[in-house]
Amino acid sequence: MRKLPFDRAFLEDVSRRWPTPFHIYDERGIAENAALMNRAFAWNRGFREYFAVKATPNPHIMKILKGFGFGSDCSSMAELVLAEKVGNRGEMVMFTSNDTPAEEFVKACEMGAIVNLDDIGHWPFLLDAVGRAPELMCCRYNPGASRDGNDIIGKPEEAKYGFTRDQLFECYGKMRDYGVRRFGLHTMVASNELDGSYIVDTAKMLFELAGELHARLGIDVEFVNLGGGIGIPYAPGERPMDLMDVGERIRRAYDEMVVKAGLPEMAIYMECGRCVTGPYGYLVSRVQHIKDTYRLYAGLDASMSNLMRPAMYGAYHEIVVPGKEGSSARAVYDVTGSLCENNDKFAIQRELPVLERGDIVVICDAGAHGHAMGFQYNGKLRSAELLLAADGSVREIRRAETIDDYFATLDFDGL
Repeated sequence: MRKLPFDRAFLEDVSRRWPTPFHIYDERGIAENAALMNRAFAWNRGFREYFAVKATPNPHIMKILKGFGFGSDCSSMAELVLAEKVGNRGEMVMFTSNDTPAEEFVKACEMGAIVNLDDIGHWPFLLDAVGRAPELMCCRYNPGASRDGNDIIGKPEEAKYGFTRDQLFECYGKMRDYGVRRFGLHTMVASNELDGSYIVDTAKMLFELAGELHARLGIDVEFVNLGGGIGIPYAPGERPMDLMDVGERIRRAYDEMVVKAGLPEMAIYMECGRCVTGPYGYLVSRVQHIKDTYRLYAGLDASMSNLMRPAMYGAYHEIVVPGKEGSSARAVYDVTGSLCENNDKFAIQRELPVLERGDIVVICDAGAHGHAMGFQYNGKLRSAELLLAADGSVREIRRAETIDDYFATLDFDGL
């Protein structure tokens, strides 16, 4: 059974001020995890984690991570603005997008962000939009069928992201000839991966490719960005990736493929989101109804508009009922929300303590791609986000939406 950083009495007290459903994040857990990532790659003088803003786009969370030297990995105008709001500019920002509007390239270049191109056609598009070449350029490599993907991100050759190998060399040559003198190299070929060897093999692939770019085009790769994709153990029996082991194995590969090969020193960058905040966020909800038909249903006041991963991916999230952790009275439920969609379920045929109306239910591992993927179907309003501070206090870091927010963009005049 998952151990929570709070108990039922605490949540009952919090819910008197912020009614359920709400998301709450554990600052202490996030901070300890950020420190661990830095330790795992401390051997690399240039190491930097660029937190994937899309995972948890909240400036209070981003500010905590900035305190550990984390930059911001952005993929849209709003995410660039969020990074700017927390003080990340220049090369503390990695801009990796696809199907990118011109105005977003302009904003990224105005901020001095590292621009990571997704397509060979984006190079002339960027020049036309911005009117100049940034000093530092990066490209996203898609290895195609030479590399396996995984269930979430799919087969690389079927993914919409990145350059082919031939396109990569062609574009770096064009950028070099245009006058670009600083270069990075990026890939991301997996999502929610728990096998550390996958990340190590990704590093080896990029080290080898950096060597070929140096040999064929005479360019020095200043950094390799291994992407994100490090998973978290959502389901019972799964184990977290050993970051210290992964860091050490990448160090050995770096010594062999970079240092001994005589290549210039290069920084290791990553852009993780899920593994940084995912285990330290919780969706707190309350049982509204118990329904007994062909199955037993526990209907919550949260819905897939608060956490859509189970409905979208069939993803598993552990569910804890505070105050009933040790109960021997058990039943099997479909745990549902109230949307007019039959896939609005947090769990299907899940054994839980016997539930009653009013019970608090905590859905774990919702700290990434949870609130961020919220929506307003059926007029559901996005919930509040709270921060459990290291000193045990709680503060609101995003208020819940109101019905006025929902109607704010509608024009009722003339009806």
